[in-house]
Amino acid sequence: MQLEMKTRCEKCDGGLLPTGKAYICSYECTFCVGCSSQLNEICPHCGGELLPRPRRISPLTSDHAGKAPATTSIRSWVIWAVSFGVWGLITAAAFMTVTHIYRSRGYSMAYRETLGMECSQILPYAVLTPFVFTFASRYAIRRKNWVRYLILYLAVGLAFSFAHVALTGMMPFGFWDGKDRGWQSAVWNSQIHKFRINWPVYQSLFFSNVVDDVSGAYLPIVLSAYMISFYRSSRERERRAVELEGQLAKANLQALKAQLQPHFLFNTMHSISALMLTDARAADQMMSRLSDLLRMSLENDGEQITSLSHELELVAGYLEIEKIRFGDRLNVVLDVANETLDAQVPHFLLQPLVENAVRHGIAKVSKRGEIRMTVTHQGDTLHLVISDNGPGLDDLDTFHWKSGLGLRATQERLQTLYGDRQKLEIRTHPDGGVEASIRIPFQLVHDNSS
Repeated sequence: MQLEMKTRCEKCDGGLLPTGKAYICSYECTFCVGCSSQLNEICPHCGGELLPRPRRISPLTSDHAGKAPATTSIRSWVIWAVSFGVWGLITAAAFMTVTHIYRSRGYSMAYRETLGMECSQILPYAVLTPFVFTFASRYAIRRKNWVRYLILYLAVGLAFSFAHVALTGMMPFGFWDGKDRGWQSAVWNSQIHKFRINWPVYQSLFFSNVVDDVSGAYLPIVLSAYMISFYRSSRERERRAVELEGQLAKANLQALKAQLQPHFLFNTMHSISALMLTDARAADQMMSRLSDLLRMSLENDGEQITSLSHELELVAGYLEIEKIRFGDRLNVVLDVANETLDAQVPHFLLQPLVENAVRHGIAKVSKRGEIRMTVTHQGDTLHLVISDNGPGLDDLDTFHWKSGLGLRATQERLQTLYGDRQKLEIRTHPDGGVEASIRIPFQLVHDNSS
């Protein structure tokens, strides 16, 4: 959800840039830096703390340019509809209750009079509720403004009661006239058919209704507005926290991936440098393969997820470089189930593990070395295994292998992407060789379900 960023300060009316610094409260009241300092970082409207507004670090794309910005405020028609709906139900309940009481006691009373009396008394609240709701949402009582706002709320409560009495008095069933033994309006004389405000009646209605109006209608509306505002603020904070967490995770993934690529490049360049003095032609071939491999790795540099087939292609390019270095001493065996080729895997997942197998396994034996990559899936789990037939790991090799940048970054990426749904294990076989096992959720690249 894209929040609307206000473009003017609410105190000095100065312009605010989306990429500039500004301060906002929890109700999106926005102030410039100077006004925020003058206000001691306290919102004059709600008394809330003013916090730095997140800056828009890039302009909106064309996809967002034509869309109306979302807003966190409740639409006015919703407030009016809910107000009339709630008070309408209360009116109906009151009508049925009064009718039942009169009938149970044997009193005779016309349904029209009962309904008119209840509508005249209760439905005016439906007209006043949206105004009180908006007021309470805008001017929330806080610890630093409660004295000043308490007086304001008391004044608004009295005005609410006066407005309710004024609307009730206009109704045909505004008050009971004891002389005529019937219901009358305080502004319309039905006998002479003339408008005339009956001030004594209004005074009597006000003093007889003010306590019920304030305690029975005004305060519940204010409390409802506070509960809804608190709920929406909590949801908004949760949404922002989730967005920030997602942005942080994405930035962390990009940083980890950015660490892997130079790490791989430096190690490969070191291998090329070692061949320069002994086999210049082989070093030249490695440089050519390296350029192809870098071009391949940069094709989806901004993506975290790729297909297994593309990842295997990247690893094959790396192993071609190592084959130039080791010649017949390096043999690669692939055992990949066909149905897993379109599975989703993190980009640059296998290369660090294969590189470790070459450095700590193949490079340390004079015999023909073998790296085996096995990929299977069982149900919703994808299982990738990379093993070598090297000498295994002693304590020092184990420390370097497991504490190296490649494995550490791979573990952190898997944890960030999959949480507890992933598992990375490193095992040394008793008869030599190391096996790296990865388990991640099995999902195809064309499957967008979570």
